[in-house]
Amino acid sequence: MTHAASAAAHHTSLGLDSRKMAFWAFIGSECLLFTSLISTYLVYKGKSVVGPYPHEILNIPFTSVSTFDLLMSSLMMVLALAAVQRGDMRWGKIWLFSTALLGLVFLGGQVIEFTEFVHKGLTLQTNLFGCTFFVLTGTHGAHVSVGVLWLLTLWVRALQGKLTQANAMTVEITGLYWHFVDVVWIVIFTVVYLIQ
Repeated sequence: MTHAASAAAHHTSLGLDSRKMAFWAFIGSECLLFTSLISTYLVYKGKSVVGPYPHEILNIPFTSVSTFDLLMSSLMMVLALAAVQRGDMRWGKIWLFSTALLGLVFLGGQVIEFTEFVHKGLTLQTNLFGCTFFVLTGTHGAHVSVGVLWLLTLWVRALQGKLTQANAMTVEITGLYWHFVDVVWIVIFTVVYLIQ
């Protein structure tokens, strides 16, 4: 780390970057949010008195492809951070854009899935399953959207030459958020789609 970068870093008494520590605290609060949403889904699971029911509507193969797409985006994020940390901004830009693109593909899949469910009669108002499903997966989708916008902002800054090796911590914090969103999806996919 250069002297200028070291002077600009914000360290806690433990020697850790304060921005990173603050972001871990934020992720902790996000864990509470998703824990409450997943718990609500589980509490109401199987209690719908009218259909459509999960086994009638969930398309597990389609969502499995979306899940694989999101997991691959995490790999792209790791490669983006590694490229920025070594100062290879050409590959840093490629991997940042690839991560955002895979996030957009996931969101497109979610739009297709939601549209199909609405055509089959499942909405927020249909039954407890519809309400808890759309709130849980929709909240996750909103988080993915924020992540995609964040990634595209970094990519544009990289194109402008404003994102350099000195900004690796910014990319690392973005990566923490992106990996968190991916891990949450694995839990949601398992609870909602695989355990019926």
